[in-house]
Amino acid sequence: MSEGPIGRRAALALMGASGYRLYARSSAFVDVNGSLLTDRPDFRGRIAAADVERLQKTEGKTVEQIMLDLLPFARGFSRPPISDFHVGAVVRGTNGDLFVGANIEIPGQVLGCCVHAEQAASSQAFMSGATGIEAIAVGGAPCGHCRQFLNEMAPDGSIRVIVPGREPMRLGSLLPYAFGPSALGFNRGALPVESVRIALNGTAADPLTGAALSAACHSYAPYSKAHSGVAVRLTNGDIHSGAYIENVAFNPSLSPLQVALVSVLVSRQEFHQIEEVVLVELDVTAISQAPMTEAVLRSVCPKARLRRVVGHVE
Repeated sequence: MSEGPIGRRAALALMGASGYRLYARSSAFVDVNGSLLTDRPDFRGRIAAADVERLQKTEGKTVEQIMLDLLPFARGFSRPPISDFHVGAVVRGTNGDLFVGANIEIPGQVLGCCVHAEQAASSQAFMSGATGIEAIAVGGAPCGHCRQFLNEMAPDGSIRVIVPGREPMRLGSLLPYAFGPSALGFNRGALPVESVRIALNGTAADPLTGAALSAACHSYAPYSKAHSGVAVRLTNGDIHSGAYIENVAFNPSLSPLQVALVSVLVSRQEFHQIEEVVLVELDVTAISQAPMTEAVLRSVCPKARLRRVVGHVE
């Protein structure tokens, strides 16, 4: 990595939100009205393909350059109280949308509760209904955990990995002889998202429960069949949901709460604003998300109320 622009990005990553806004004004963040794309009230970690295409023309930059420019902004969502190591990532969906994400660590909990930046950005693409992931930009080569997670998104190894100062690489070259879904008899990965019909067991679907149910119906759980989803309501009334995203290697799987927490952060909200959480999962499964959900909530928002609602596959 070169010391020039990378040093500037690293410095901005330590300056907080005001630093990102200053950087954004002179980079590929500004829309046609002169305001920040990422300051829009409905921003939830996604920059639409149409905005990206326009930025390519007005800024004279490639998509890869725009993705690299977004890395310091993505790092601003990082919450690493254990390692103090800030990481951001930017994913490009096959339709051209860009999604930002950052690493999250949960104080007092096992490291398996952590979310890597590559997982965070990919989960945003998953939750948006992306049909696939074309590329990912990150400050350094993804760790083995993330390579395995990304492989579930594209088992053919086609995702382009973009790292500052290096030529883009295919995921397949970083994870040769990959252990993928086919090893357990499956011929596809997590994308495009498929849905399953789940009915609640005699529970009325209020808006929060309905959001959790919708997430559960779109969860990816081919190995355990333990479809589940979470919805969290913030003090301002906003609702964020997360679907379970499973991995053939099991450990890199993301719980529905982890995915929902990513959505909270990239919407410029904080965990302490969570006041109520609903977990929807099946009544009979090999695993339950309830213990981990309870443990993580005790750490990040102990006052939040948790309701577990069960259902069955129709």
